[in-house]
Amino acid sequence: MIAEKIIENDKKYLLKSYAPHNIVLTKGEGCKIYDANGKQYLDFLAGIAVSALGHNNKKLVAAITRQAKKVLLTSGYFHNENSGKLAGDLIRNTHFKRVFFANSGAEANECALKIAKKYMNDNFPGRYKIVTCDNSFHGRTLATVAATGQEKYRKPFEPLPDWYIYIPFNDTNALKDALKDPEVGAFMVECIQGEGGIREATAEFLQTARKLTRRYNQLLIIDEIQTGLYRTGALYSYMHYQIKPDIITLAKALGGGIPISACLAGRLVEDTITPGDHGTTFGGNPFATAVALCVVKEIRKTKMQAHIAEVAEYFYAKLKELTESKDTVAELRGKGLMLGLNIVKSVNVKDYVAALLEEGIVCGDAGGDTLRFLPPLIISKEEIDILVTKLNKVLK
Repeated sequence: MIAEKIIENDKKYLLKSYAPHNIVLTKGEGCKIYDANGKQYLDFLAGIAVSALGHNNKKLVAAITRQAKKVLLTSGYFHNENSGKLAGDLIRNTHFKRVFFANSGAEANECALKIAKKYMNDNFPGRYKIVTCDNSFHGRTLATVAATGQEKYRKPFEPLPDWYIYIPFNDTNALKDALKDPEVGAFMVECIQGEGGIREATAEFLQTARKLTRRYNQLLIIDEIQTGLYRTGALYSYMHYQIKPDIITLAKALGGGIPISACLAGRLVEDTITPGDHGTTFGGNPFATAVALCVVKEIRKTKMQAHIAEVAEYFYAKLKELTESKDTVAELRGKGLMLGLNIVKSVNVKDYVAALLEEGIVCGDAGGDTLRFLPPLIISKEEIDILVTKLNKVLK
C-alpha cells in the first residue's frame, strides 16, 4: 500500500520525463537493493554506473556523516577543505593540470564545451564548430543535447546550437574529412558509447583523432562521464588507447551517489577560464567533495583495482560463454565492468529487462537493442553467477 501511494504521487506531481518500473526501491546493502515490499534484487545497474562502492558502504556513510556535521556549502567566494585535495587526487599521475567541479555530467560537458569555445576564440578566431559522433550521448542541456549524435534526443528541442558536425563512430575516413574543416575547433567523443549501446572505440579511431587534432591545433575532449574511475579497468578509459586528451569530463561514480562532476583540463587549456567566465552555485561544495574524496580513495586502492580486474575478466568470460550458446544474443560488447549483450533485432530488449526484474536482477538497456550491465565495482563472482543463471533462464 505504501508503494502504491508513492507511485501515485509520482505520477500525479512529477514531470513525465521518465517511465519508471512500478517498483519503489527503498534501501540497499552492498550489491543488493530492496523494494518497499521487501523483495531483494541484485543491482547490475548501480544507478547507471553511479554506485561504484555499492549501497550503504560504511566508509562512505561515515564520510557523509562527518562532513554533514561540519558544513555543507560555502560557495565559490571561499576556499574549502576538500575541493583542492580532490582535484589533486583526480589529476595525480595524469597530464591534467586543473579541475572544475560541477553537479552532473551535462554540466561537466558544458564546462568542457565552454573551455573549447573560449580557447578557440582567444587563439583561433572563426573555429567554432565541434565534431561529435553518431549514437553518442553527452547530456540533456541544450548545448549537450545538441552535441549528442542521436536525433531522438535533439528533435523535440530544435532549433539547437548549430556548431556541431556528426560523423559515424569509428569511421576514421569521416573523421579525417571532418577535422580538415578550417572552422572546426574540437572533437568530443566517448571511448565507449554508453547510451549508444556499449560500443567501443577502436584504437585507430582515437589515435587518429589525437594525431589530427594536434596537427590542426584542435582540442580533443573525452567524455568519461560513464567510463571514468575504473569502470573499464583503467582510472580513465582513454588510458587504454595510449593517448592524452586536452579535456576529460567525469561524473557518475565520482560521488558514489552524491551529485558531483568534474572537468579536467590539460596544459594547453588550463588558463583559458578566468574569473567570471564560468561558475556554479553548488559545484565543488565541501560536502560533495568530501564524499568524492572517500570514493576516489577507496577505488584507487591496489586491492580494489585487483578485484575489479579479476571480476571483470570473470564476468566477460561468463557472458561470452552465454553469448555463444544463445541465438537471441548477437554480440557481447564492452570492457571492464561496462558490458552489454546486443540482442537480435527480432526481440524487444525491454522485455528482457522486465523479465530480469521479475527474477530479482536490476539491469538496463541501451541503444534500443542492448542489455546493459554496470554493476557496483565491488560485485562478486558469486553474484555474477546468479546473474548468469537468471540470464540463461530469461534468454530461453
